[in-house]
Amino acid sequence: MTICISCWDPLPAVCFVWQIAMIVLFGVFIRYDEESDVRKWIEFKVSHNITSDIENDFYFRYPSFQDVHVMIFVGFGFLMTFLKRYSFGGVGFNFLIASFGVQWALLMQGWFHALDPDTGKISIGVESLINADFCVASSLIAYGALLGKVSPVQLMVVTLFGVTLFAVEEYIILSLLHCRDAGGSMVIHAFGGYYGLAISWVLYRPNLNQSKRLSGSTYHSDVFAMIGTLFLWMFWPSFNSAITDHGSGQHRAAINTYIALASSVLTTVAISSMSDKRGKLDMVHIQNATLAGGVAMGTAAEFMITPYGSLIVGFCCGIISTFGYLFVTPMMEKYLKLQDTCGIHNLHAVPGMLGGFIGAIVAAAATEEVYGREGLIETFDFEGDFASRTVLTQGGFQAAGTCVSIAFGVVGGVVVGLILRLPIWGDPSDDNCYDDEAYWEQHDGQSKTLS
Repeated sequence: MTICISCWDPLPAVCFVWQIAMIVLFGVFIRYDEESDVRKWIEFKVSHNITSDIENDFYFRYPSFQDVHVMIFVGFGFLMTFLKRYSFGGVGFNFLIASFGVQWALLMQGWFHALDPDTGKISIGVESLINADFCVASSLIAYGALLGKVSPVQLMVVTLFGVTLFAVEEYIILSLLHCRDAGGSMVIHAFGGYYGLAISWVLYRPNLNQSKRLSGSTYHSDVFAMIGTLFLWMFWPSFNSAITDHGSGQHRAAINTYIALASSVLTTVAISSMSDKRGKLDMVHIQNATLAGGVAMGTAAEFMITPYGSLIVGFCCGIISTFGYLFVTPMMEKYLKLQDTCGIHNLHAVPGMLGGFIGAIVAAAATEEVYGREGLIETFDFEGDFASRTVLTQGGFQAAGTCVSIAFGVVGGVVVGLILRLPIWGDPSDDNCYDDEAYWEQHDGQSKTLS
């Protein structure tokens, strides 16, 4: 059966035109930084008395970049393959929008953070690649709420605006408010979660029950989704520590995240089993809520929250996230008319918000006795214009940053949702959602002959 989405498919034109635009913009603005440009690197080594190339930041940051990159393309991609007839769309469209998003992110973040006012050029290096992956993660989170209900062109629009909004809110939160958010509880998860939820609310489909037969999973699709969960779970310590300062901060961020993730697994299993009369586990909970500890630890990961504090965060977030899947998601659809396919409200939005406020509390409670004077300066970057800031003030700004991320997500999501309601995007009909057949060639198990 062939399904016609529209008489003219805008996807090829969008991909070609937007990629050509990236080529032009990269040609005008993007250049190698001093550690990736051969002439600048040689001059840098001479001026800093460096004798070995091992001092290049690439060798320090690239292992973390590899882990984060796997999370973006494999972790998020396979996590979205749980729908019985939408595995191609889950992993394939994740691949598409992430590939576009990282290019646009290098430009948007470059204009805000790395633009040389003298030359008008943006310098990029390995840390720029990590930040671009972080940026696009927020749009992939938003995709989770829309999974199976939108066209690939609509997803490209979601990513275009999502990356743009992310760059602006990140600049406000990290640069103007001077918040610390190494693992992105605020700027990535809270923003991306509420951005996707707001879009989904605007795009509410009252007749989506026509596709209810396809909204569930199968044994094999759940196994594939669990692959995504395990990749995310294993590499989340790298995600939260990838761009922290060299030294104890990065070390501590990995430890805190590792511990919080382990704790959230046990409480997720406990609540999932308790919720079933026969004590059986729900794969939806295991695939998602087990990751909530990593989300919530994003802001406070580099702080001196203590190992038992990390366990408490994971313990509580595993419970909160699982309860969200059990009770909040159905209530949101029934009373708020909000259809959240992947439950990003429970995995990203709420744990991200909680992570932001946890970071605010831990920052406000920091003492010189625990950190040392130099430790406070290093951890919270109390230098330059912020040299006189106190930890209580820092805690207040951390809380304010969380509110800014939520506001950008909600308001931006509503605006983008209204744009996506225009009847020009080739989105699937209510009876054809959650089905790969709308956008992917299907072979139904028959071998394909190449000629």
